[in-house]
Amino acid sequence: MNPIALTATWVASATGGVVVSGNPWTAFDGVSIDTRTLKAGDLFFAIRGERFDGAQFAALAIEAGAAGVVVPRGWYALVKPFATAEGATSEGATSGSAASEAVAQPFRAAVIEVADTTAALQALAHAIRRESGTKVVAITGSAGKTTTKEVTGELLATRYRVVRNRGNLNNHIGLPLSLMELRERPEIAVVEFGMSHAGEISTLVRIAEPDLRVWTNVGEAHLGFFESVGAIADAKAEIFEGALPVHVLVANADDPLIAARLDRFRGRVVTFGIEQAADVRATAVVDRGVDGMRARVTTPRGEAEIATPLVGRANLANVLAAAAVAIEFGVPLTEIAAKAATLQPASHRGEVVRLAGGVTVIDDSYNANPTATRRALDVLAASPAPRRVAVLGEMLELGDRAPSLHAEIGRAVAHARIDVLYTVGGPPARAMSDAATAAGMPPANVRFFATSDEAAEATAALVGDGDLVLVKGSRGVRTDRVVERLKAERAERG
Repeated sequence: MNPIALTATWVASATGGVVVSGNPWTAFDGVSIDTRTLKAGDLFFAIRGERFDGAQFAALAIEAGAAGVVVPRGWYALVKPFATAEGATSEGATSGSAASEAVAQPFRAAVIEVADTTAALQALAHAIRRESGTKVVAITGSAGKTTTKEVTGELLATRYRVVRNRGNLNNHIGLPLSLMELRERPEIAVVEFGMSHAGEISTLVRIAEPDLRVWTNVGEAHLGFFESVGAIADAKAEIFEGALPVHVLVANADDPLIAARLDRFRGRVVTFGIEQAADVRATAVVDRGVDGMRARVTTPRGEAEIATPLVGRANLANVLAAAAVAIEFGVPLTEIAAKAATLQPASHRGEVVRLAGGVTVIDDSYNANPTATRRALDVLAASPAPRRVAVLGEMLELGDRAPSLHAEIGRAVAHARIDVLYTVGGPPARAMSDAATAAGMPPANVRFFATSDEAAEATAALVGDGDLVLVKGSRGVRTDRVVERLKAERAERG
């Protein structure tokens, strides 16, 4: 099948907009919301955010080579008097009433006016999703969404043409941008659904209309926006919405908050897990520390030994979820096992970095919440090393419970017999340090830093040959700077 052609007329029809200027048969090469990354031939959506109004940059987008712009109603009437005479052409216009309307307009680019540019972007993505014929797999959860997405994409790619959303483009704007890739009609798209408030996943479900849904877990991420973890689970359960009996949910049998809600799903449920009985279950689990995991995996298609270099039980669960999806699409278990052995973590998400002098860094600095941090500490505790060091940044968006949740992590560090703890951030990070010393860690081995740059300098001075270092924190704390400092230090010494 041919790719979906994005013409001004097609876009206007999909978004409920009107082509008010330019050639209505103009075709667009891609879609952009940022003039800094826009490419010639793109369609620019003038998205309005809390701190910016894209309509102010629409004319600049045209000057930068945009073939069209999607703007709020009334924008064209405001800018038309200021258009240059040079631009007052209808280059490329053809015969017919639609084309004749483009004569003597200010812009060569097509101008499409809509009621709401964000809603229009979402509507366009939805129209492309439906037109493409692509099967959509959608993944949500409090932790491990991106890893599960990447692993699922890798397993499915052994048999299918697959696309997946880039990086963390998983919200009400990022997901539509990712779905633009469905213009090429891949067989399967694997996307993740992120959220920080109730109602957000409902929006993503309406846009993507997933055929298969995956729910990995429930944790305290974004607890500052919810009254309880149960409320987070209810918000995640919005992924059930719009499901038909033919649809499939892949769900974590080990998570009681998920298990308690499965009867709400109208389609077929496939479970995965380690501790509880599940359709896809790992037994005889061997934790190899920084060398990854190994287990016997039982599935409806038989059993197989699966080993993966991804570290920790949380990542093993992610592999099980991905395997359940792949099995639903008919990927043989032998191919799943072979691909699992070659998997690599996404950047800063449990990445194992081996440096000079036998220093090993578990770089999990992309983001953090209490659930994911406890799992990372489990990996650190299970890995033998002369000295184990945890550099933990503040976990953001936890609201009033931030001090107590950070204190719980501090106690977990002490109970895991981690040798050194450095914490980074504000008062909650200090509460983590204080709790660790109160739980028995030697005060000399626990330090608090206000910034990651300070922590990076101290960590570089501390770390010696053979040490194992875990670095984890919310993105806003920038604990990745600790990793980069260690890389630079060990490169010099090596």
